[in-house]
Amino acid sequence: MDLPYLQAYPDEVLDRVRSALQAGELLPAVLRRHPQAHAVRSESALYDYVAALKARHLRSAPPLAKVAYDPRLQRVRQALGTHTAVSRVQGGRLKAKREIRIASVFKEAPEDFLRMIVVHELAHLREPDHDRAFYALCVHMEPGYHALEFDLRLWLTAREARSP
Repeated sequence: MDLPYLQAYPDEVLDRVRSALQAGELLPAVLRRHPQAHAVRSESALYDYVAALKARHLRSAPPLAKVAYDPRLQRVRQALGTHTAVSRVQGGRLKAKREIRIASVFKEAPEDFLRMIVVHELAHLREPDHDRAFYALCVHMEPGYHALEFDLRLWLTAREARSP
């Protein structure tokens, strides 16, 4: 059984995930740890949610022009979220408009997972690469970041295993 979200993990972990999947226990176990749903369904609610986290942790980071759910993101770019900065010359100045796009799968995800992916994308406003400084910033904004990332990978795996 292929586990694309968990490829970097040790074989012992993969074996436990496969057996939990076959027994139908993986999704219920993840949902027991993360039972809280969220009400962030619209683009404006998502923008407000992201802006609140940004204001709390990254006040001096550049402003966001747009935050949106993107239904094509996971399939087309094989990503769960993206951040972009589009630069344009306006008058004699170079202006950058920053956008964050979140995969639509997070509309149905537990609130913890939405927060984790938003924290991840916000961290890219300061740290462009997935390096030590990037993950330190993620942990600063969300102390349980690494556990949430692992559980998100389990949730995505269980969700895809359910789908035909």
